[in-house]
Amino acid sequence: MQTEQPQIPLDFLRYPDTEMLERAKSFHALLDRRRSVRRFSADPVPYEVIAEVVRAASTAPSGAHKQPWTFCVVGDPALKRRIREAAEAEERINYGGRMSEEWLEDLKPFGTDWQKPFLETAPWLVVVFKRAYELEPDGAKHQNYYVNESVGLATGLLLAAAHHAGLATLTHTPSPMNFLSQVLGRPANERPFLLIPMGFPAEGCVVPDLRRKPLEEVLVPFL
Repeated sequence: MQTEQPQIPLDFLRYPDTEMLERAKSFHALLDRRRSVRRFSADPVPYEVIAEVVRAASTAPSGAHKQPWTFCVVGDPALKRRIREAAEAEERINYGGRMSEEWLEDLKPFGTDWQKPFLETAPWLVVVFKRAYELEPDGAKHQNYYVNESVGLATGLLLAAAHHAGLATLTHTPSPMNFLSQVLGRPANERPFLLIPMGFPAEGCVVPDLRRKPLEEVLVPFL
């Protein structure tokens, strides 16, 4: 296909079959240790580490290469407190009747409730916004494509990059999340997607003894 976009040689490394398999297994072993954490340490994490994690997330593919994401990195204690207060206000309503009985039953193994102290304790909150469209200074709008899919891919890379760097995370989804746009003063073309505390686990942190689905339940080969 003809294109006016300048082209460059692909920077790609091809490995022998045995090395490919070993690399795939070692990467799985790394990610298999990743767990969602709800008890964070207040120990500081250098901003530069978080910035590099976001840089890795931004390598994700996106529809028409629009890169429709914004990562707001919040370390300011006053802002974290405002986010916690607003999130807990919504969660109090959720747990008080907005959630179905089935939903609440499914959450019991995690021991969650409307209180979210980790939103203040974790040294960083990464608030992921999806950009529904782009805005020019004159107010003109430009469409973005496959926004949810693109931002979902970027968020997956964000979690993997944070784990690779030695950080714990939690994908927190207070619903509705419009308060995040207000607290952080984001423009109208950005919508909250996920709220991710990031830092170190608290001393003595425990997580539910859960098992991931085995490969045969998630892989359907057509050989």
